[in-house]
Amino acid sequence: MKNGRREFIKAGALGAAVAATGLPAISSAGEKQRQQKLRKPLDILILGGTGFIGPHMVREALRRGHSVTLFNRGRSNNTLFPDLETIKGDRDNGLDGLKGRKWDAVIDNSGYVPRHVQDSARLLAPNVGRYLYISTVSVYVDYSITNYEDSPLATIADETVEEVTGETYGALKALCEKRAAAEFDADRFTILRPTYICGPGDHTDRFSYWPIRTRKGGEMLWPGTPSDPVQIVDVRDLAYFTIDCLDHSINGTYNMVNPAGNYTIGKLLEDSQAVTATEVDAIWMDEEFLTANGLVGGRDLPVWHGATDALDVSAGRALAAGFQHRPERETARDLMTWWDTLPEERREKPKAGVAADKEAEVIAAWKARST
Repeated sequence: MKNGRREFIKAGALGAAVAATGLPAISSAGEKQRQQKLRKPLDILILGGTGFIGPHMVREALRRGHSVTLFNRGRSNNTLFPDLETIKGDRDNGLDGLKGRKWDAVIDNSGYVPRHVQDSARLLAPNVGRYLYISTVSVYVDYSITNYEDSPLATIADETVEEVTGETYGALKALCEKRAAAEFDADRFTILRPTYICGPGDHTDRFSYWPIRTRKGGEMLWPGTPSDPVQIVDVRDLAYFTIDCLDHSINGTYNMVNPAGNYTIGKLLEDSQAVTATEVDAIWMDEEFLTANGLVGGRDLPVWHGATDALDVSAGRALAAGFQHRPERETARDLMTWWDTLPEERREKPKAGVAADKEAEVIAAWKARST
């Protein structure tokens, strides 16, 4: 299933999409306690800000009373925040608009090329208090072990390579981390490594595929066994912890995942049926059969990687630092509420998952083999 790993990291490297809505639900007592610990309002620069994860971070920062400036090319979703200052520029030799400006913190959620990240970090280091880099769990080199934040990272032989592909994505993101870290002292630098980011506004349709397909009902292909693990992170929980790191000067590196072993593909089936009020005839197929029939985990069967190539990433350090993750069913419910607001032509063509004709073909082959 290594091809599935490549498809996962390739999808993670794709560009921005439509904005998302919603904020993380937390208890009033917990919110009061956190607000009491907040420092003064911050001036925050976000490199990006109008894709999928950026708008959630913008809204959470504004909700807490911070000021936000955006830096991007102004080519997509540029009407999202008309009241915010947007500095137009380019990560590739187009940073002049940032020169001489000061901010309390920077969130870099659009850095994929090490040279771009190094250039922005070097330029901003003298004038900002904290640099927070959004990385990925794809930086880890060995998925046969549990990956902690200090586990070995992927490397690339030629560090001048700038083409982001399924093969280079993880190593390039690891190198981006390294280049940014070289420009900041450890007490001014934070790295967050998310897994599959899900929730309202998700343009990839990877997690979304499962409840979307479930709502159609009938016989439905489900991969592996119900106990196969699945690790995701709700975009709103990622955004909340991101701003927490700025508010509370949280340093270091943190995996942004739901706890390993906490969620499974079987629970995803249960949640998909619950939030769509639809029962499906689930047909569970083993990994060997799926591979033989051209279906790859992480690509055709998104967020599932099978038992042999499953994500196993520790959330322990983040949880100890205050990371909160909502129930996965809540993510699925809110995702479907958002999905139903999209234009019909968009909803007719999900961007991930098994095509209907392919699913029918594989189910027929499975039945023929089983009889």
